[in-house]
Amino acid sequence: MTTQTVDRPRTGLSRRQRARLGRGVQYAIGIAVVVLLAVKIDWATFSAAFLRSDILARMMPRVITVGLVNTLIYTALAFVFGLTFGLLLAMMKLSSIGPYRWFATAYIEFFRGVPALVVLFMVAYGIPNAFPGFSFPGGTYGMVMVGLGVTASAYMAETIRAGIQAVPKGQVEAARTLGMSHSRTMATIILPQAFRIIIPPLTNEIILLVKDSSLVYVVGVTADQYELTKFSQDFLNRTVNPTPLIVGACCYLAITLPLSMLVRQLERRYAKAR
Repeated sequence: MTTQTVDRPRTGLSRRQRARLGRGVQYAIGIAVVVLLAVKIDWATFSAAFLRSDILARMMPRVITVGLVNTLIYTALAFVFGLTFGLLLAMMKLSSIGPYRWFATAYIEFFRGVPALVVLFMVAYGIPNAFPGFSFPGGTYGMVMVGLGVTASAYMAETIRAGIQAVPKGQVEAARTLGMSHSRTMATIILPQAFRIIIPPLTNEIILLVKDSSLVYVVGVTADQYELTKFSQDFLNRTVNPTPLIVGACCYLAITLPLSMLVRQLERRYAKAR
């Protein structure tokens, strides 16, 4: 009778203990680097350059009531437009009618390849010049909704199309055997399941739109229509100090970090559901 022996590492530690020790070493190194940087930084000079409380006080509360609020409004309008038009484009791309597919494909490829700044500029100035006398409903807000929403719709269309195609074909076949029409099957069976799948990537689109709202300055906005970036730049020009940019960045983080946490939570919930 032979006995099989298991070779133990020379350190006498198990695999789990070695992994735990490795993580501890990495944490210790990270903490040491942070402490070293905190000690070496000249906080007085850094604060005077980037964190002046007097400038922050002058920015309040308009950085919230004007800059942040307008950023949220522009984002919400562009998202609604992009989602609505993106859904239509996704349906066209999946259509059995050739011209619909060709138009949707050309639109999506074009607007995903052109910078959002160029699209926003062309919408703001190209459409009124092409159609004299035309004005966007809602003025600047309507212009921004279309300008940002046009690009967003191209990305959302591909996201929605992928979500629709991810729904098992058996769902469609079961609905059709029950006598449902194609439109009713799509509205009551396919789209609800598809949107459940694509909620996390659509939330990511909102985060991208929050940052793309910083391009609104190209349409020529008034002081009451400033978004966060334009509001911060205006204060930067007056104070000749980068503190306004730091404040604006913190406001962006106040919007995007909760959205990022929501995306991760939705992804975990969807993974468990699967």
